[in-house]
Amino acid sequence: MTKPDVATGTLVLAATPIGHAQDASPRLLTELSSAPIVAAEDTRRLRGLVDRLGITVSGRVVSYHEHNEATRTADLVEALLAGQRVLLVTDAGMPSVSDPGYRLVRECVTHDIPVTCVPGPSAVLMALAVSGLPVDRFCFEGFLPRKPGDRDKIVASLAAEPRTMVFFEAPHRLAPMLSALAAGLGEDRFAAVCRELTKTYEEVKRGGLAELAAWAQEGVRGEITVVVSGAAPNESGEQVDLAALVRTVQVRVAAGERLKDVCKELAATSGLATKTLYNAVVAAKPGR
Repeated sequence: MTKPDVATGTLVLAATPIGHAQDASPRLLTELSSAPIVAAEDTRRLRGLVDRLGITVSGRVVSYHEHNEATRTADLVEALLAGQRVLLVTDAGMPSVSDPGYRLVRECVTHDIPVTCVPGPSAVLMALAVSGLPVDRFCFEGFLPRKPGDRDKIVASLAAEPRTMVFFEAPHRLAPMLSALAAGLGEDRFAAVCRELTKTYEEVKRGGLAELAAWAQEGVRGEITVVVSGAAPNESGEQVDLAALVRTVQVRVAAGERLKDVCKELAATSGLATKTLYNAVVAAKPGR
């Protein structure tokens, strides 16, 4: 692709309200009203948003979602190289965070196209803030895999993660997700389920993972963000190297020792829950 002999445009990633329309910033309103091209994850949702905001989009509106990202990215890059400003919005929150946008940003970086953001609402940051959990260090894990085997592997890899963890989940998969976290991280591991943030029926349910899993069995509606506490250090104040413990268990079991006995012994010396170590070893088996 040849870069035209004109100044390039700028890609603007704009955060949209995650619920309450009044959370839209004045700058978002200005960008929506003036951008020559607005790329939206769902054009119908965009029309609903601008109606609530009382503004009009003067530029060309195009769809940009997971099913057309590959082809539409090239079109948007061409427009940017031709000097046009492109505003990218998703249904809620910041584009590219578990939403379309990463592919376009990557292409803009490749072509030296400026990229900036209109900051705003974020389910990740709001959930962290209201969770009651430490926020000095955290990691965002997005959606866990849908298949139980794949999900258990990821959960097992997070058993010794010391940072507060943030997840997204669909309401109909919340109960099995929390049950998997309880099995892999410990039933009493503290967590917060944040539902419908900034909306009319906003709710934050806090407690141990097993308790939350039982609560979710009754059915939960709305947009869900789950915040889970990190692993506590052992008695010596050191973080547990779960991967190293799993390898030790595998070696000893291969030499003829019983899996449960080895897990119990190593868990006692490391400060890790026996069930957590056992589940991590099982999840690490080939074919799982």
